[in-house]
Amino acid sequence: MTTTSPFFRSRFCTFLLCLFLGSIAIAQESLSDSQVDTIVAEYWQYRLQENPILATQSGVSAFNDRLPSITPADRQRRLQSEQRFKRRIRDIDHSRLSINGRVNAELLEWVLDESIGGYELNLSRMPFNTFAGFYTSVLSVSNGVPMESVKDYEDYIARLRDVERYFAENVANMREGIRTKFTLPKVVIENVLPTLHAQLYDDPEQSSLYRPFLSMSSKVSPSEQTRLRTAARDALRQQALPAFASVAEFLETEYMPAATTTLGAEQLPDGKAYYSYQIQAYTTLEGVGAQDIHDIGLTEVARIRAEMEVIIQQLDFQGEFEDFTRFLRTDPQFYADSADQLLKEASFVAKRIDYEMPKFFGKLPRLSYGIVPVPAELAPGYTTAAYNPAPIGGVQGGAYWVNTYALDQRPLYELPALTLHEAVPGHHHQIALAQELEDVPDFRLSQYFTAFGEGWGLYAEKLGIEMGIYRTPYEHFGRLSYQMWRACRLVIDTGIHSQGWSRDRAISYLTANTSLSEMNVVAEIDRYISWPGQALGYKLGEMKIWELRRKAEQVLGEDFDIREFHDVLLGNGALPLAMLEAQINRYLGSDFGL
Repeated sequence: MTTTSPFFRSRFCTFLLCLFLGSIAIAQESLSDSQVDTIVAEYWQYRLQENPILATQSGVSAFNDRLPSITPADRQRRLQSEQRFKRRIRDIDHSRLSINGRVNAELLEWVLDESIGGYELNLSRMPFNTFAGFYTSVLSVSNGVPMESVKDYEDYIARLRDVERYFAENVANMREGIRTKFTLPKVVIENVLPTLHAQLYDDPEQSSLYRPFLSMSSKVSPSEQTRLRTAARDALRQQALPAFASVAEFLETEYMPAATTTLGAEQLPDGKAYYSYQIQAYTTLEGVGAQDIHDIGLTEVARIRAEMEVIIQQLDFQGEFEDFTRFLRTDPQFYADSADQLLKEASFVAKRIDYEMPKFFGKLPRLSYGIVPVPAELAPGYTTAAYNPAPIGGVQGGAYWVNTYALDQRPLYELPALTLHEAVPGHHHQIALAQELEDVPDFRLSQYFTAFGEGWGLYAEKLGIEMGIYRTPYEHFGRLSYQMWRACRLVIDTGIHSQGWSRDRAISYLTANTSLSEMNVVAEIDRYISWPGQALGYKLGEMKIWELRRKAEQVLGEDFDIREFHDVLLGNGALPLAMLEAQINRYLGSDFGL
C-alpha cells in the first residue's frame, strides 16, 4: 500500500479543477460560437431573400426570377428585422467566443450598423450615382450566371418582366427625394442619361439584356430555344426597355427641374449626419471627421508632388510641372491607336504581373480573370477601368474592365498601375481569395468594404515597384499620378461635401496635381459629387495597410516573410480597418498567425 503527501494531493486536485474549468470554458465557447453561427446563417438567408441580385452573384439561384422590392414598407420591415438581428448578436458574451466566432460576430455587427444607418437616413431616395445604380445592376445581372436549363432561362425572362416594377419603385423613392429636397445635383443627371438612352432600342435583340439568348445551352431543345427567345423579346419589348425609357423621361422632365444646384452632401437636409454616415461607411473609421481627412489629404498631396518633381528632373524635361503633364496628355506616343491595342497592352502588363505573383503570395486563387472592354452603353461617362467579380459558381472569371472609349484619354503609361489595382494583385486577387474562403459563413464570401478593398488595390499599385512591373520613368510617373489622384480625393471629396467647393475648383485641383486626362478628370469629379465619401476609402485604407506592414517588418525583423504577411492580411476576406488591425496584431503575437 502506498500513500501520497498532502501537498501532492492538493496539486492533483488543483490540476483536476483546472481541467474541469477549462472543459467548461471550452463548452461555453463552443455554445457561444454555435449561437453566432445560427444568427449569421439566419441573417444570410434573410439577405439573400431580400436581395435577389446579391443571391444570384453569390451562386444561389432560388431567387433568379425576381428583383429586389424597395417600397417604404419593405424598408421599414428590413429596418426592424436588422434591429432584431443586432440585438441578438449583441446579447452574446463576446468574451466567450473563439477568435473565429468573434470575427463573425463583430463583422455582422458592423454590417448591421451600416445597413441600419442607411435605412434610418432613407438613402433609397438616391438610388444611383454616375458610377453605378439600380439600372446598371439590371444591365449586368446575367453576367457569368450559368444558364443551362429551361428553368434558368424562364427565371431570367421573369426577371426581365420584373424590371418595370423595380424601376417604378425606384422612381417612387426618388419622388420622395424630390418632396424632401434630398436629391442628386443636376450635373449627375446629365451624366447618367446617356446610359439610359443607350437602352432605348427598337429591336430588343440589340440590347445587352438579350445576350444570354444569342448562344443558348445545347441542353435546351431547338423548339424550346425558339419559344424562350420569343418570350425574351416580348419581355424586353413590353416591360424592360420601356422601363428604361420611363426612367429617362422621369429624370428629364420631373427630376432634373427639382434637382439641387448645390453639390455638397452637407448642404442637403440633415446633410451633416448624411456625410458623417458616408465617411464612416466608406472608411470604416470611427471618430475621423471631414476636416481631419482634408488635412491628411493636403499632407499627402505635398509629399507625392515632391516625388513627381524628382522624376521630371530625372527626365531632364525643360518646363514646369504643368508643361510636363500637358506633354503627357497630348503626345501621341502615350496613346493606343485602337481599342484592340489598348486591350492587348493591358493584357501584356497583366501577364507580366501574373509571372511575379508567386514571389509575393503563398496562396493564389483558383479563379482566373479576363480583360474586357467597358460595355458601350456605360463607357462614355464611366471611369477609366474597373473590376467586376465573377458570380460565385459562375461560368466566367473575374472581369478587368478597360474603358476603350475616347482612346486619346487613356494613356498607356498608366496601365501598369491600373492593372495592378484592378486585376492582380489588386481586386481580382483579393476578391477571388475571399470567394474561395473555407470554413467561414457564406455571408463573408461576398463581403466588401471600400477602405479594405480599395486600400488593398492602392497598396498593390505601390507593391508593383517591388515586383519590377514599372519599366520607364513615365510609368513610374503614372503610378505617382495615381497615388496623387487618390490623395487629391481626400481634399476634393471633403472640399465639395463639407467646404462648399465648386465643380470647377475641384476639376482645376485634380488637373493641376495629376497627369490624368481631361475626360478622366471630369468623370472623376462628377463621380465624387454623386457618391459622397466613397473616394475617401482608397487612400485611408492604403495608409493603414502600409502602417500594418511596417509594424510587421519591425516586430518580425529578419523573420518577416512578405508572402506570409500578404496571406494573413487577405486571409479573412474583407474586414473593417479596426478588425484588420486586430487580425495582424494576433498574427504578430503568435507563431501560428490566426
